[in-house]
Amino acid sequence: MYDIVIIGSGPAGLSAAVYAKRANLDVVIVEKNYYGTGQVAESSQVDNYLGLPGTNGFDLGEKFRSHAEGLGAVFKTGEATAFVKNDRSWIVRLKDETELETKTVIYAAGAVHRHLGIPGENELAAKGVSYCATCDGNFFRGRKVAVVGGGDTALDDALYLSKLAEKVYVVHRRDEFRGSPATVAKLKEAANVELVLSAVPERVEGTDFVTGLVLKDGRTLEVDGVFIAVGMIPLNKAVEGLVELDDAGYIKADETCVTSAEGFFAAGDVRTKALRQVVTAVADGACAVTSAEEYIRKYN
Repeated sequence: MYDIVIIGSGPAGLSAAVYAKRANLDVVIVEKNYYGTGQVAESSQVDNYLGLPGTNGFDLGEKFRSHAEGLGAVFKTGEATAFVKNDRSWIVRLKDETELETKTVIYAAGAVHRHLGIPGENELAAKGVSYCATCDGNFFRGRKVAVVGGGDTALDDALYLSKLAEKVYVVHRRDEFRGSPATVAKLKEAANVELVLSAVPERVEGTDFVTGLVLKDGRTLEVDGVFIAVGMIPLNKAVEGLVELDDAGYIKADETCVTSAEGFFAAGDVRTKALRQVVTAVADGACAVTSAEEYIRKYN
């Protein structure tokens, strides 16, 4: 029986593995994709991780994984499809019908950005198309960008980018925003922000890098970057009905990573939190192991 089974090998899962191994716990990391490191690998450059500015996202993910491997962390490729609670243990069932018995589970499967699904979006990802303004905004200082979305994340991203970019277009498919009226008011006061309402993106233009965003009404916004903020999708299918979720589908858990199910912890982008960044995911991994250790000491 394992002490901890970690689901996911992104920053949260790898951080949990490091802390678990340093605590001399018997742990295995179940990863859906072989040799994965999570969404961080998709970032062309991570400029806001403490002490490592200007690091390529793929390289940073590799460093995280190497750290865990160096401590003897064991990885298993597979997809967790079900979790069954026994008296003082859990059975983790994988898609290939493998079963792992463990005292605790740290679920760090993450979340994925919701895409627009338009031509050019995938082709120009990390070449001007971004899903994280605080991650990539600094690369667009003095340039023109578009933010797509109408919720709080999109509005906050636009406000953040307005302090960096020459021009910020906020593109929203409706004529009013769902986000904070106070933030909308600030955007309206910003001289370099233009609200483009009742507008739907049709395609992202560019060959090697983004050169424009074409709207369905025929207009083209000449921009160097397109920041898409239309929501995220938590990877929660395997835990539906097992733990409490919020209205958006995220697992209800605070900084302790404790969920409504005993011995089951949630870390990283899949849990309820205000900021989904590498640094908060890494912190969650540490906190989840601390909570798991306390649970193991109490009940095992």
